[in-house]
Amino acid sequence: MNPFPDDTPLPSLDRPALRAALAARSARHASPAGGLSLCPAINAALPGGGLPWAALHEVLVEEPEAAAEFCALLLARAAAVAGGSLLWIAAEGFPTGLGRFGLSPTDLLLVRAVRPEDALWAMEEGLGSPGIAGAVLCLDGVEPMVARRLQQAAGAGGGLGLLLRRDMGDSSVATRWRVGGGSAGLGDPRWRLELLRCRAGRPGRWDAVWRPAAERLEVEEDEAEASPAPLRRRAR
Repeated sequence: MNPFPDDTPLPSLDRPALRAALAARSARHASPAGGLSLCPAINAALPGGGLPWAALHEVLVEEPEAAAEFCALLLARAAAVAGGSLLWIAAEGFPTGLGRFGLSPTDLLLVRAVRPEDALWAMEEGLGSPGIAGAVLCLDGVEPMVARRLQQAAGAGGGLGLLLRRDMGDSSVATRWRVGGGSAGLGDPRWRLELLRCRAGRPGRWDAVWRPAAERLEVEEDEAEASPAPLRRRAR
């Protein structure tokens, strides 16, 4: 959503300033073996027992606050495991209260990019930076060719790339999630997590709750559902 009137030129991103900020955080993050662990029930559906590193992942928004919280948790986990800094790119409306998911303000660079071309540029620069362990881009309408370019940048940088969007993109992403639910600020955050697509994994659906005091993601096992992996057609 454009917060400016239609006849107002959109402000440009200060690209040299962002490059300088990324360079200042150029200490390379670690490249952990395996995937980023979420919790045992969800890890079992993911290749390598966790969310793949050096890859682009898509988070579809069913409930905006819940989806942003889930992305915040993934970023916090990435920083805790791999070290390095984090990037959150949006036109407006940065989430608040991210500390309860383990995110440290000192690790996080917030980038306000109103123009889509600036947002995509910032994401590609961030993912390609060795000092960025994870990055979130809040943007709809990412073209398949651009998504593949972001995937290449994530592969080169080795971090975690998250596309937070309302529309479904192409199949170049490593995983595709839909996040709904939410606790409206009451009690521990609760989400309805749907893994819609996963290379070398299997789709699934879980009712999950984040326990800030224990820093643990839990799945309500009696509600958890997992789908069998789709059968591959043999080439003729």
